[in-house]
Amino acid sequence: MLVIASPNVPVDSISREELAAIYLAQKMAWPGGLPVVPVNREAASPVREHFSEVVFERSPRELADYWNRLRFQGKLPPLVQTSDQAMLGFVRSVPGAVGYVEAGQATTGVKILKKLP
Repeated sequence: MLVIASPNVPVDSISREELAAIYLAQKMAWPGGLPVVPVNREAASPVREHFSEVVFERSPRELADYWNRLRFQGKLPPLVQTSDQAMLGFVRSVPGAVGYVEAGQATTGVKILKKLP
């Protein structure tokens, strides 16, 4: 699995801890102030399940409970794309976007920040 970002993101790599902070709405901007735009796959996606287990060490269900609590504070969960191709297109075109795709995808036009097991 590859963690990808829009070409204008001002970093070339990311730690698992930073990635978790982004997807848990604890880190809201890249260095320099560009807003972070995290993007998930749909909840039933095996890719999202794997991402959740590797990055958060939690299941998508546990994360859904987390976001249900945060909604009461006015925070919205990451946007969702329904395929690797949709994810690549979104991340490529939205400044500050970060997402993930299965390894082996053509990643033209995006930065690869991390390879996850």
